[in-house]
Amino acid sequence: MAMLRRTASTLNRIINSKVVSSNWNSFASPTVATHKITKSQLVPVTCRFYSSEIDFTDVESRRRMFNRLLYRSKQRGFLELDLVLGNWVEDNIQSMDENGIKSLIQVLDLENPDLWNWLSGQEQPPESISVNPVFTAVREKVASNLNNHAAPETRATPGQPWVRGWDDIKRGKDSPVSGNQ
Repeated sequence: MAMLRRTASTLNRIINSKVVSSNWNSFASPTVATHKITKSQLVPVTCRFYSSEIDFTDVESRRRMFNRLLYRSKQRGFLELDLVLGNWVEDNIQSMDENGIKSLIQVLDLENPDLWNWLSGQEQPPESISVNPVFTAVREKVASNLNNHAAPETRATPGQPWVRGWDDIKRGKDSPVSGNQ
């Protein structure tokens, strides 16, 4: 606890010191310092990880937002979604407009298990998600990949667990009832 108090007081001194406040303006680029952003140039968005407005006014803020969205799509902690969603976003984010970005943020705010079940066709998505253009495009990409690379008999029917696995051949009295258990 004492270490936490020392760290907090050190941070407080650094933030309030005249050295930091006097040097702060030297880090800002001249174009940012002189450019005024009007309220009409900001796009309001409701999501968990961003402020209520997204800035599309200059190239740098747009690049930072694209990088954040790309990172969020590739680092979800769910390997299948990392690959599917990350590759789709990487291929399509540069051509998205403001509405596309808002739709992408809505998809990125979804929980991983639900999103994967909806994308893979295991469950039907809610109406608010199924009309999302980004979700629809990603789902079409997943369906296309499944049709091109996996036989229909190897897939589980919607609503049923996947039961085919690498250990299906070893059916004995000690083997699992369904695959990969």
